[in-house]
Amino acid sequence: MSFTATAKPIDNTLKHEVDVNGRHTIITDEPEGLGGTDAGPAPHELLPATLASCISTMIALYAQRKDWELKGLSVDVTYDNEAEPRSFDVTLNFPEGLTEVQMDRLRRVADTCPVRRALEGDFVFDERIEIGGNKQTLAAA
Repeated sequence: MSFTATAKPIDNTLKHEVDVNGRHTIITDEPEGLGGTDAGPAPHELLPATLASCISTMIALYAQRKDWELKGLSVDVTYDNEAEPRSFDVTLNFPEGLTEVQMDRLRRVADTCPVRRALEGDFVFDERIEIGGNKQTLAAA
């Protein structure tokens, strides 16, 4: 399965409209200190948001299938983009009343998040330039 995203600047600014799979639109922008208007998250801020929502979704899906009450569930992700290697600090905030077995199972479910698995893997970038609809493959530098 492939997913798509197309970003276009809005009015020649740092604010971008991002079409996601032809079904959703996200607005990104840079903070005022970098010349933006802070009208949306900066692109790199979406990375921890994506991971947090993916982990939370996987846990919620599993809990629903098991009829486990998870009122108050939240997932905190801190992304340090200056660390070498880059790092994520993930905190699973579970409500009271879960057993140790349930919490352990939900922690293992969190590890199955597709975003996490993608971030742990290798990536290959195939880049092209299109001018007036004519595709050109960039030569390796």
